[in-house]
Amino acid sequence: MTASDLPRNAGMPFDPAVVEAVRVNTPATLRRAATIPARRSVKKDHQAAWLARAVSMIDLTTLSGDDTPGRVRRLCAKALSPVRADLLEAIGLPDLTTGAVCVYHDMVPVAVEAVAGRIPVAAVSTGFPAGLSPFHLRLREIEESVAAGATEIDIVISRRHVLAGDWAALYDETAQMRAACRDAHMKAILATGELGTLKNVMKASMVTMMAGSDFIKTSTGKEAVNATLPVSLTMMRAIRAYDAAAGFKVGYKPAGGVSKAKDAITYLALLKEELGDRWLRPDLFRFGASSLLGDIERQLEHHVTGRYSSSHRHAIG
Repeated sequence: MTASDLPRNAGMPFDPAVVEAVRVNTPATLRRAATIPARRSVKKDHQAAWLARAVSMIDLTTLSGDDTPGRVRRLCAKALSPVRADLLEAIGLPDLTTGAVCVYHDMVPVAVEAVAGRIPVAAVSTGFPAGLSPFHLRLREIEESVAAGATEIDIVISRRHVLAGDWAALYDETAQMRAACRDAHMKAILATGELGTLKNVMKASMVTMMAGSDFIKTSTGKEAVNATLPVSLTMMRAIRAYDAAAGFKVGYKPAGGVSKAKDAITYLALLKEELGDRWLRPDLFRFGASSLLGDIERQLEHHVTGRYSSSHRHAIG
């Protein structure tokens, strides 16, 4: 399981003044985000090390309507042995797993049995992906996922509260979800592609952290626009501001749209520059991804052998 030496985010009382004080310089944010891929590049052994670190921070995910127990077991087997043993031995990292597996509620017992306590099982909950089911049912879904053995819960916020500027309602709902999670860590999915502006993204980030979220996450992966660098920069700066104000470190999870090894390195470079080395661990950063792992494994094979292999040789499950 992912160990952490950090206290969980206890949240803080809702303060509308904190929300109204939020400012985002959108043109400057876009310019800053655009510089990262152009300026940050690592090669050879350093690249392999960064890619291995990225693997350790992947929430290996299957969220399809045709998921079966067999598919989930294969996913878990891949999460426990994400990269071929000979490649890991060549780069000096014999023991490597992904950060977690992420599944629908119905597949939680299957995943819990398959991973046998070696890595966390995360469940998407609260009417994922729209978050529009009756609120008491969303809370019940969280409770049932925790009872089934999920140690992380990815909840979705009510986007309408953000778009209507009803920050108190967003806080109250998120706080109740956090209470329903009990000891399970809660990741709040903001669905940033549906929030309209970076200012809304920043405000939603602050409110969900005030309500006790252990992570904030960009997307469900089902929106038209998912994780982007400008959104990630905005959310990372919200995390930094919250740490300064409340004294709690909150994790970050970009999800959807991060499918290439070079993109993973770009996100990790941004993370390191904005939040520092402490966030470069699975207890404070995750990629919500599936295809990303296959491309990273291909890049590691190229590093070791000098040859690229076909993508079908690196199936997820």
